[in-house]
Amino acid sequence: MKTIDLSGKVAVVVGGSQGIGFAIARGLAEAGATVVIANRKVEKGQSAAGSISKDGFKAVAIPADITDKASVESLMARVVSDFGQIDILVNSAGAMVRKPAEDITEEDWDQVMNINLKGLFFCCQFAGREMIKRQKGRIINISSLRSQKMAPNRSVYAASKGGVSNLTRALAYEWGKYNVTVNAIAPGTIITEFNRKHFEEHPEDLAEIVKSIPKGRPGDPADCVSAALFLASDESDFVTGQVIFADGGTSIC
Repeated sequence: MKTIDLSGKVAVVVGGSQGIGFAIARGLAEAGATVVIANRKVEKGQSAAGSISKDGFKAVAIPADITDKASVESLMARVVSDFGQIDILVNSAGAMVRKPAEDITEEDWDQVMNINLKGLFFCCQFAGREMIKRQKGRIINISSLRSQKMAPNRSVYAASKGGVSNLTRALAYEWGKYNVTVNAIAPGTIITEFNRKHFEEHPEDLAEIVKSIPKGRPGDPADCVSAALFLASDESDFVTGQVIFADGGTSIC
């Protein structure tokens, strides 16, 4: 495979201020793309974009609340206005509630679904419309190992990520004729800001999880970057509707 070169491409990374999203945003920028980091917290987005820019790569931050459809529409319209196109969309924003299913509230359900599934769909829709106009685009959704392999206290999260994987396949089916590919990366246990506090407070949980990982270690956000670069590039032109598990082999156990 050729060295991946994304020069001239514009990539929107939703939830790109930290964790897996930030690692992918940096990887895309290092490959030559102009990266737009979209997230709700303005200062965190600006800090992430600044961190990439100071190393000589192209990155800006645009605040957006993906639980608000109008905010998503405004985000995508601004990207097109400022940069002329959207070539790559990465949906990395996520929420999780760790509770037994019998204790889940309506607020818990809405919080997770509004970010993980509703917001992701409208990001795909508005970016997808721009890609359809240009007859080319790459959409990469971040699903999860939990879309396939269950764990305690993850019912709503698992439901949302199962939806992400199926939505990925559905959009790939509909948009293939427009030369828009839609794929997903399903990380396993990746240590990020998202879960670090939980594992620090419950090291026994992490120890138990590691036992189930054939690679013998939890993942790092960098472990998802190569898959994202491939899916964002022309090298993956005939790959669509796929869910790639970056989980150290856990899904095969």
